[in-house]
Amino acid sequence: MAKRQKVIVTCAVTGSIHTPSMSPHLPVTPQEIAEAAIGAAEAGASIVHLHARDPETGAPDQSPERYGEFLQVIKQRTNCVLNITTGGAATMSIEERLRPVAQFKPEIASLNMGSMNFGLYPMLDRFTEFEHEWERDYLEGSRNRIFRNTLGDIENILTTCAEHGTRFEIECYDIGHLYTCAHFVERGLIKPPVFIQSVFGILGGIGGHPEDVIHMKRTADRLFGDSYQWSVLGAGRNQMPVAMQSVLMGGNLRVGLEDSLWIGPGRLAKSNAEQVTLARQLVESLGMEVATPDEAREILELKGADRVDF
Repeated sequence: MAKRQKVIVTCAVTGSIHTPSMSPHLPVTPQEIAEAAIGAAEAGASIVHLHARDPETGAPDQSPERYGEFLQVIKQRTNCVLNITTGGAATMSIEERLRPVAQFKPEIASLNMGSMNFGLYPMLDRFTEFEHEWERDYLEGSRNRIFRNTLGDIENILTTCAEHGTRFEIECYDIGHLYTCAHFVERGLIKPPVFIQSVFGILGGIGGHPEDVIHMKRTADRLFGDSYQWSVLGAGRNQMPVAMQSVLMGGNLRVGLEDSLWIGPGRLAKSNAEQVTLARQLVESLGMEVATPDEAREILELKGADRVDF
């Protein structure tokens, strides 16, 4: 039997889904984001996935200036692979979302594979008091908001980054997104090994049932064979069950406060590092090992931290 490959653990430290009033532990300022990423790396994350926020209000902020306030700090203090989002937030234009990746040329960036409903408004049933004026409107507005990722948008991001050597965490929220990815692989705009990040439990995408996870993996196997790496993220309460299922099926996983604010039923996670530690314990309890950042670079064939522009 072939030796089992080590598990890549990604940590998405802040994202654009949750708002500051939902948890006092959500990183908002550049210093908080940097410390969260460093803590996640020290806990064992192979990759940290990064968004930026306005330090005063906590609103999503995709300006390169904001990223510039923490990218070098994280790079200087860790060897972790730094992944910059092109997803930003559903309220942003594609041009706005692409600017940080185009400027900083990271080893890897996230890339969403389709336009979709992205329903955040059910969180208003749990959270009713907000510190900042934008928070309630942001959540409520998701009832009528489309997260835009057209075929032309995807092609624009891929071609803009083609000469930079940036690879992509391909975010697939449904089965059709896998077929969209296969289309761009066939055209040569996405090159193997393809890093598929399957997303479960977002309202508007595939659910978090074990059969959904199996269906996503089975379809990816058929489309990409042995030329891809599979990872998962489960939103909210789906986080750890989906992560465990992925590891048992030979895949990788993503955790972090972008995807879930919780560490257990009714218990807010106090840090991203706490979730990474739990994920690492899960992997090791199954007799497997977490990949170091350099091992993740080798598995995903990344260009290396010495070839980024930060």
